[in-house]
Amino acid sequence: MFPALYAIVDAELSGDASVGVADALADAGVELIQYRAKSATSRAAFEMCRKLAERLRGRARFIVNDRADIAVLCDAGGVHVGQDDLGVEDARMICGADRWVGVSTHNLAQFEAAAGSSADYIAVGPIFATATKVNPDPVTGLDFIREARALTAKPIVAIGGIRIENAESVYRAGADSIAVIRDLIDADDPAARAVEYLKMAKRARANTSGKRSR
Repeated sequence: MFPALYAIVDAELSGDASVGVADALADAGVELIQYRAKSATSRAAFEMCRKLAERLRGRARFIVNDRADIAVLCDAGGVHVGQDDLGVEDARMICGADRWVGVSTHNLAQFEAAAGSSADYIAVGPIFATATKVNPDPVTGLDFIREARALTAKPIVAIGGIRIENAESVYRAGADSIAVIRDLIDADDPAARAVEYLKMAKRARANTSGKRSR
């Protein structure tokens, strides 16, 4: 089953504590962790990704944001690309078949293209208003998840403004996983907050599966 919680460690929020935060999240049971450093130099991004890949190996799948080359160089578990990055198939050529390639989508046309690609999972959003991007795409809302769910069996990862208070509604709309950034990193205890999400996800998934099977 696809991991229910997709933790994103953003360099702008976690800074020098990125490795410690990722380490604590993995200890808490988070199985999928991405590192995002939009303003870092290539060297700085590579050095941090190498540290994270080594620390998380065997504990959580580590995903590099944007940079397929760095994902390969540090032997990460995959890469996540946006609409302005390398295309899915180009990233696949670099990463190979064994690493995951995920892609962000913000409307149904982009989602349909991703569904027909070799992407291992498709991110949708922003579901709610978010402050973690300088120029965020328009909010898609929960209806986008419902529409997208009917188009593919690929795992759907919802992202954007998701907090513990609204996360259950995202699972109920059809998301396989939720990507969380600020609500984890800004928590007094990111690991404890991750445990809250994982417990809630287990309940929400059980309720959703029961409804789908009727």
